[in-house]
Amino acid sequence: MRSADPKVLHKVAGVPMVIHALNAAAPLAPERRLVVVGHGGAAVRAQVQAHDASIEFVDQTEQLGTGHAVDQARAALADFDGDVAVLLGDTPFISPDTLSRIRDRRAEGSDLVVLGFEAADPGKYGRLVAQGDRLERIVEAKDATPEELAIRLCNSGVICADRALMFDLIAQLNDDNASGEYYLTDIIGLANDAGRTCSVVVCDEAETLGVNSRIDLAAADGIFQARARQAAMAAGVTLQAPDTVYFSYDTQLGQDVIVEPNVVFGLGVRVEDGVTIRAFSHLEGCHVAPGATVGPYARLRPGSTIGAGARVGNFVETKNADIAAGAKLNHLSYIGDAEVGAEANIGAGTITCNYDGVSKHRTEIGAGAFIGSNASLVAPVSVGAGAIVGAGSVVTRNVPDHALAVARADQKTLPDLARKLRERRLAMKAKK
Repeated sequence: MRSADPKVLHKVAGVPMVIHALNAAAPLAPERRLVVVGHGGAAVRAQVQAHDASIEFVDQTEQLGTGHAVDQARAALADFDGDVAVLLGDTPFISPDTLSRIRDRRAEGSDLVVLGFEAADPGKYGRLVAQGDRLERIVEAKDATPEELAIRLCNSGVICADRALMFDLIAQLNDDNASGEYYLTDIIGLANDAGRTCSVVVCDEAETLGVNSRIDLAAADGIFQARARQAAMAAGVTLQAPDTVYFSYDTQLGQDVIVEPNVVFGLGVRVEDGVTIRAFSHLEGCHVAPGATVGPYARLRPGSTIGAGARVGNFVETKNADIAAGAKLNHLSYIGDAEVGAEANIGAGTITCNYDGVSKHRTEIGAGAFIGSNASLVAPVSVGAGAIVGAGSVVTRNVPDHALAVARADQKTLPDLARKLRERRLAMKAKK
């Protein structure tokens, strides 16, 4: 990856690849989920635990191959009675349905099940050597004969078996191969030698995409985006220019939502029915209620809630702000750490001055209030229901309900002074 970060922490649709792998298994309700960590293990632990504190970890202090990696979980699973499925942290698209089919095959009597796929270009993938329904062995590409390299049925790396059998077979592995590593795939041959039944479940190649470069990462994200866009449109969302809309893995859009071109949905976004998201808007960590309009060129930052029918217009930014139903923030404003009441109107250029250099403070704007253009509300401060703040005001004290607040210097108009000043400056410039 040419990166200081562990590969599995590189993100697809806003979250690390390893999170996608863990999420794939979640619908099967596994009793336990373990992540084997090696290089960059502390960083992997931190990000995975932030996502789900129930995940367990085991360390692989030396990287001696896939078989060795799985073997690090031996002690942690010593008292576990059941099946173990091995997934790969850099393969983010294995589906819950595919994992269910693997589990079903185990229930039908296969001692060991491998997930395979028909590769368009087998390349460096391990080949699955099978006779009929029986899987005989897996051959790594670097160890394969020309005949074996011609096989198109390839190994995904996903394997499932009873815990006791899995670790009994791993204990028999050796590193007598081109890489000098303990290959997990070698347990297939060992199982067959022991008279066990090994079989293959086949999935679509796109599910098994492994990421080994930034190019692969971009391809993986592209696959996710294509699926997310198709799913959104099938569920009743209008994407005016689908290829320009970016989804995160947890984006939620209701029916009759209209999304104009070049919109980005960051993590934690929920948009309800009938909302219009106009072009070039960026949303993250926010909730938009039915019938609201956002954008164009709006930015909703984490903690923003936009009420039903509210309008957040062009070049408006909100952060940790509750915008009530019917409120209007139509242009060129920053509303942070604030509450805006129902039907309030926020004029162009208004800002809530929420940060004093040390702490954040909150602004409250009452229902039906009118904030004139270019007003600065210096928090903590409140503007009451139905109150009016004159354009250009700097408000530092609370404004009662239905009051008018004007806080600006008196205007002075000096006749003819502009002409005299201009003539003086031109004369000074001519002397230089």
